[in-house]
Amino acid sequence: MSDTPVIGVLALQGDVREHLIALASADALARPVRRPEELAEVDGLVIPGGESTTMSKLAVLFGMMEPLRERVRAGMPVYGTCAGMILLAEKILDPRSGQETVGGIDMIVRRNAFGRQNESFEAAVEVDGIDGGPVEGVFIRAPWVESVGAEAEVIAEHGGHIVAVRQRNVLATSFHPELTGDHRMHALFVDMVRAVK
Repeated sequence: MSDTPVIGVLALQGDVREHLIALASADALARPVRRPEELAEVDGLVIPGGESTTMSKLAVLFGMMEPLRERVRAGMPVYGTCAGMILLAEKILDPRSGQETVGGIDMIVRRNAFGRQNESFEAAVEVDGIDGGPVEGVFIRAPWVESVGAEAEVIAEHGGHIVAVRQRNVLATSFHPELTGDHRMHALFVDMVRAVK
């Protein structure tokens, strides 16, 4: 049991339940995290999709923004999907007023880059480090990465745009793998957490 990492899902907004299920299927002990004391008890954290501006403001409101930044700086593994990717970026192109990020990946992201809600789509994405063929990803008002710094590793592109990035213990995807039943991205993240646990 000691090898089973405890991984939180930031439960301020977004598709928390689906991530909890995907993490459990990848042999992690998954739990929602809303408060700094809950964050202190996990080995890793998933920041789900949702609305990035709202999530940023709720994180500040709940006293989570600074503890999140501290844990990321200290090396806690974090995986952000869609809005979570935006929160893990060092810079956002055209951010909403008052929108803050946690940081962790030296990248610049563009919000809603793949279009509006009614332009959502599903696509097969080849991800470096994932065996067994392409990952099914759901793109819902998804961001893409405009550029990355020297330390960030691009691990997937779609339509000529960067859609998955890893930098040390931080992982981010434009798409939602938790909505597909394909849990290989979560398994990759659980392995990342296990490696530093």
